[in-house]
Amino acid sequence: MTNNIINEKPSLSRRILTWVGRAALMLLTLVIILAGTVFISLKMICSDTSPKAKQTFVTTLLETGQLKFLASWFLTPEEIQELVNSNSMEQIDDTVNSALISIDTAEKEESEESEVKDIEVFKISGRTYEANLIKVKDPSRISLATIYPWRELGVNLDELVNENGAVAGINGGLYNSNNNTGGRPYGVIVSKGEIQFNEPTQFKGLVLIGFTEDNILQIIDIDGMSKKDVEDLIATNKIRDAVTFQEESSDANNHFVQLIINGNPRGMNGMGSGLNPRTAIGQCADGSVLLLVTDGRGKSGHLGASASDLIEIMTEYGAVNAANLDGGSSSCMYYEGEYLMTSVTFYYSNDSWRMPAAFIVN
Repeated sequence: MTNNIINEKPSLSRRILTWVGRAALMLLTLVIILAGTVFISLKMICSDTSPKAKQTFVTTLLETGQLKFLASWFLTPEEIQELVNSNSMEQIDDTVNSALISIDTAEKEESEESEVKDIEVFKISGRTYEANLIKVKDPSRISLATIYPWRELGVNLDELVNENGAVAGINGGLYNSNNNTGGRPYGVIVSKGEIQFNEPTQFKGLVLIGFTEDNILQIIDIDGMSKKDVEDLIATNKIRDAVTFQEESSDANNHFVQLIINGNPRGMNGMGSGLNPRTAIGQCADGSVLLLVTDGRGKSGHLGASASDLIEIMTEYGAVNAANLDGGSSSCMYYEGEYLMTSVTFYYSNDSWRMPAAFIVN
C-alpha cells in the first residue's frame, strides 16, 4: 500500500504572522537590553564612582516636572536632600535698591529721534549650553502680554508677540503646563497695572518679578503674603507688569529666583543648581533690560545652564539686578518673526509650549 504524503506550504497569512512575531520578539529583546543598559548606567551615575556626575544628575532631575521620581529609584530621601544642599543657592534677603538704576530719558528721546535701533542680540556659547541674549536699551518697551481672561489652552509665544504688535518675547512665570495646556497661570500676574491673577499662597517661596511704572525691575519675595498684602504691595510699588516664580530648594521642588541683587551676585554651593534650559531677566545700571534664554536637555547635544552660568552671563553684560524666570521645556525666545530658542520637547522642537503670559518687547 502506497502512502501519499502531501506537503502543504504555510499560507501567506501564517507566514506574515510568523514574521511579525519574530520582529516583535527582536524588538522586545532590544527594548529589554536598552532598558537594562539605561538602568545600569543610571545606577552607576548615582553611585559614588563620580560624585560630581551624581550631583549634577540628581539636581538636574529634581528641576524637571516629570522625571523627579528617577532619583528616588537609586537614592534615599536623605541622600537626595544632602546633594541638594551641597549644590544650592544661599539665602538672600536683600531687596532691590531702585536708586542704583538711572534711566536717561534725554538719551532715550535722542535715540528715538535719530531712529537708532536700541535692541541688540548676542549669541553666547558655554561649556554645557548655548544661549541667546536680547539687550533692550529702553525698559519702557518691556511689558507683559497675557491671554486674560484665562482658559484651558494657552497660546504659543509667537502668538503673544505678534498679536500685541511686538518684536520679541520670552516665556516667564509659573503656569499649568500639564499636557501642554498652558492656559492658567500660578501665583500672581500683573499686566498694564491690572492684577489679573492673585493666588500668592498656591506655592511656598513665590517671588514677584516685574517692572514698576518708572521702568525699574523689581524682584520681591511675597512668600506668606495674603491676596490683600499683594494688592497693597503692587499699589505701593506701582508695579505695572509682573509674574511670579518659585524659590524652593528641596528634594520635592528645586527652584531658584534671585541671581543678582544691587550688583551683588548671589552666593551658592557648587553650581547652585543642576543643568537645564533657563529663562532669565536682568537690568543694567542705565536701565537696559537683558532677556536671556539657554538651551539644554539634549538639544544640540547640550545639558543646559546652571545658576552659576546665569549669574556669570548677567554679570558679564552688566546686570545690577537679575532673576531666573522659568526653565525646562517652557524656555523659548522669539525675535523678528522667528524663534531664536524653541522647546526642547521633540513634538514642539520648532515651536514653543502653550503659555498664558510672556514678557514682550514692544
